[in-house]
Amino acid sequence: MALQRNIIQGCGLGVRVAAATSVQQRHNSSDVRFLTKTRMDALKKGSGGRSSFSGHVATVFGASGFIGRYVCNRLGKVGTQIIIPYRGDHYDVLRLKLVGDLGQVLFLPYHLCDEEAIRKAVKYSDIVINLVGRDWETRNFTFEQVHVEGAHRLARISKEMGVERFLHVSALNADREHEGYILKGGSKFLKSKALGEQAVRDAFPEATVFRPSDVYGQEDRFLRYYVGLWRHQGKLLPLPHGGKDIWKQPVFVSDLAQAIVAASKDPDTAGKTYEAVGPRRYELGELVDWFHRVMRKDKESYGYMKYDMKWDPFFKVKAHLTEYLPSWPINSLTRDKIEREAVTDITTGLPTLEDLGVTLTKMEDRMDWELKPFRAGSYYDEEVGEFEPPAPPKYIEAR
Repeated sequence: MALQRNIIQGCGLGVRVAAATSVQQRHNSSDVRFLTKTRMDALKKGSGGRSSFSGHVATVFGASGFIGRYVCNRLGKVGTQIIIPYRGDHYDVLRLKLVGDLGQVLFLPYHLCDEEAIRKAVKYSDIVINLVGRDWETRNFTFEQVHVEGAHRLARISKEMGVERFLHVSALNADREHEGYILKGGSKFLKSKALGEQAVRDAFPEATVFRPSDVYGQEDRFLRYYVGLWRHQGKLLPLPHGGKDIWKQPVFVSDLAQAIVAASKDPDTAGKTYEAVGPRRYELGELVDWFHRVMRKDKESYGYMKYDMKWDPFFKVKAHLTEYLPSWPINSLTRDKIEREAVTDITTGLPTLEDLGVTLTKMEDRMDWELKPFRAGSYYDEEVGEFEPPAPPKYIEAR
């Protein structure tokens, strides 16, 4: 008070009034303070980590799937508030609560045909990511209903609700016609993905599209598809053309998730299509042989051998019958899946994940970890150097 009295006595009347006013101003926690900007980025808080708020709100459709779990973790890692629409049992998305800080991950039940639920899910979001997809058709959803009609519905409603960024995941090889290996006209999955891209572009022209090749990682349907017992015929493995002249360029799931999150924050990616492929190309037969060497189930020690599927009509019948199981196909084995196996990955010069600042992961750096649970004698306590390191696969550097 003595300091205030000296200041007031030493100044003129106008200064005294201003000083007294500034000293008397107080702000209580209950005071209503209106924001000058209504955008969510006005509420940014924190240093940018998982316990921060970046100012972005993202709705992730298909978050409970394989790729969705990685995308949500990446979003939560940079302080994005995440809205996760889900269908079915809420326990399917229970663990996604941990990808963000308290109150940053919100859940909403929805159905792909329920437009009102979709509107609620995207109402407060500036980013919408569509990861919804099916590897096989079901009684409730066909490929067209999920990949075309569903994708168009999500894109259209997002546009109507004023969403700024829409990101859609399609599939590599969906932009060209295929002769068909065991199905006339080729893969219905790839055809529906191509139509889905066009449907999204029609509804949301500024959408960013990703075309991933086979995606591998924990709980994937690529590595586990080839190492599964149902995919084999005893110790034999039937492959399209015996795995010859079929080239694959698998991409690591964390690289794809990193690229999706990077694109969601970069306005320059609007309207672009990215080919999500790995850094190396492998012949399918060589790739599968390498998987078995890593699992210590190679030809010499295990008796494993591959052969051309066209000489095995029983395997085709096996894949056909698997599609009629009441729950889901064992090991995701279907005729359409086999059809996709027979398609060579071809890139067309579009931007890749590296254009989004992603350093691509080599398969050779991951296989020991990814396939360790499937090794022969996995409970055997080996000594250091007891087993020779498996020979690496032959490959071609992607250009």
